[in-house]
Amino acid sequence: MTQLSVNINKIATLRNARGGSNPNVVQVARDCERFGAQGITVHPRQDERHITRQDVYDLQDVVTTEFNIEGYPDERFMRIIEDVRPTQATLVPDPPNVLTSNAGWDTIKNEDKLSDIINQLKSWGVRTSIFIEPENYLMDGAKKCGTDRVELYTEMYASSYLKDREKAIKDYKSSAKHAHEIGLGLNAGHDLDLKNLRYFKEQIPFVEEVSIGHALVCDALYFGLENTIQMYLRELDL
Repeated sequence: MTQLSVNINKIATLRNARGGSNPNVVQVARDCERFGAQGITVHPRQDERHITRQDVYDLQDVVTTEFNIEGYPDERFMRIIEDVRPTQATLVPDPPNVLTSNAGWDTIKNEDKLSDIINQLKSWGVRTSIFIEPENYLMDGAKKCGTDRVELYTEMYASSYLKDREKAIKDYKSSAKHAHEIGLGLNAGHDLDLKNLRYFKEQIPFVEEVSIGHALVCDALYFGLENTIQMYLRELDL
C-alpha cells in the first residue's frame, strides 16, 4: 500500500495567525499518526511563515512513523537535517520568496550540487528524495545524482485532471515507469486530493508515498481530521 504522509504546514499557518500554540503542531502530528497516517511531512522555510525550526526539533522525538523534512538545501536546512536525522529529506528547489513549491529540480544543470548534498545526507543515514517534474531525462539525472527516490511534482496533473484525466496522467505514467525501471523509488505530492488521488494510484500503482497537506487540512474542516485521514487512506488502498 502507498504510504500517506500528512504535511502539517497548514496547521502551523493557522497557529501563527494568532501566535501561541493553538492549534498545537505536535499534538496534531500525534493525532495524524494515531488516525492512521504513515508519515509526517514538514517544510521549515527560512521565513518560518508556517513550520518553524523549533517545531522541527519539537517533533523530532514525537514522530514515530516516517518523518519527512522537505526544503531548499541551504546551510540552515542542512544543519536541521544533521541534528534531527529524519527518515527522509526531500530536496525542493524553491527560493525563500515563493509562496509554495512550484517547480522541480533541473537534475542535469544541478548534478554536481545535488550529488554533493545527497552524499552528505546519506552519510547521516537519511533517505533522499528530489522534487522533480515528469521528464525521463530528469529521472536519468536524478539517478546520476545518487538519490534514493524522486517526488513527482503533481500540480500539472491535478490542475488538468477534471478536464482530461488520461492526458493529465500521461507524462506522469511514462516518467514514473522509467524511474521505476532505473531503480528509483517514487513519491508524489502537490495538489493531490480526494478527487484525483485514486486515479493517480490506479495508474501508478508502485508509488511508495504521497505527501498531502493543503487539501487534506481543508477537507478536515468539513469531515474532521480522523475521518479525513481514513478517507485518504481508502483512496490509496487499491
